Amino acid sequence: QVQLVESGGGLVQGGGSLRLSCLASGSIFTINTMGWYRQAPGKQRELVASVSSGGSTNYADSVKGRFTISRDDAKNTVYLQMNSLKPEDTAVYYCKMILLSRQFWGQGTLVTVSS
Repeated sequence: QVQLVESGGGLVQGGGSLRLSCLASGSIFTINTMGWYRQAPGKQRELVASVSSGGSTNYADSVKGRFTISRDDAKNTVYLQMNSLKPEDTAVYYCKMILLSRQFWGQGTLVTVSS
C-alpha cells in the first residue's frame, strides 16, 4: 500500500505564493507518475500538474507559467510551487500517485486565495 500526505495549504492573498508538499510512504517504486489535482466547490476534480519518473511535466493551461511541479525521489516527495495565485485557484488540492496501473490519493489540503 501507498500513503500520501499533503501539506502546505492555507489562506493567501491574491498574487501571493504557496508551496504544497506531498510525502509518499509505503510500497513505493521510483517508476511512477505523481500529480496534483484540485477540486473547487461544486466543480469536478481536475488535473493541475503531473510529473513522470523521468521528469516530464504536464500542466493545465490555467496554471502554466504560474505553477511548477517537481519531485525529490530521495525524499519521496513531490512539490507544487504556486505563484501569482488567483481567487479562482481556491480549491482542495490532492496528490495522486500512479504506480503499476494503480492510483493512490492523498486526503487533500485546502488552498484559499482571497481577492
